[in-house]
Amino acid sequence: MSCSFCCWRGIDLCKKSMLLIGLLLLLILLGACSSRGMQDGGSIRSEDIPEEPPKSEITETINHSSNYEVDDVIEANFPRMVTVEGDSSNAEVYATKQFKLSELSSVITTAIKPEEISDVKDNQQILIYPEHFVTLRESDEDQDVVMIEVASDEFVRRNYSPNFLSTYFSLRLLENMLGVDNWGSRQSRGSYTGMGGLGDSSSRGNTTFRGGGPGTGK
Repeated sequence: MSCSFCCWRGIDLCKKSMLLIGLLLLLILLGACSSRGMQDGGSIRSEDIPEEPPKSEITETINHSSNYEVDDVIEANFPRMVTVEGDSSNAEVYATKQFKLSELSSVITTAIKPEEISDVKDNQQILIYPEHFVTLRESDEDQDVVMIEVASDEFVRRNYSPNFLSTYFSLRLLENMLGVDNWGSRQSRGSYTGMGGLGDSSSRGNTTFRGGGPGTGK
């Protein structure tokens, strides 16, 4: 075997190795970007959402539900996309492509009246119920998608950023709803701003959504 043949063979193997390494790095980068998108929030797209019933059917089901727990009603009627794991409690992120934000807000608040409802700011609205905060937000990547986060009071107390929530409600009102004095000035306050992050557990395409019905709950 000639020396020049060995040389060319070595160069060819080197090129193939570099190509494989480049492809591997590209796959790692794409995976990181996908994960970062969910952690940053607002990255659910229409194609991520499982097939849903028509808007009229979902609305009818919610309006005639005998269950008045907002977390149960949302769980029964919308596909769950992500579980956000906090210190001692979780928040659930659902999504729909059947409603605009204002339509969905009207359906939910008409069926189950919240104690407080914010104005719409930055394509987002927050509803406060006795034991849950429900956040509605248009997806950053797909305006046809509205995301719904259901977070317990405990999750909000431990993880949410007071600075973020205070753009929707006064700190005094938030502290009253959460039953905590000086929540906005505590050193242990969180930095979470909704729709993903912390200890995400994604369930895109593998949702627990089962379709609702009158009286449907957990």
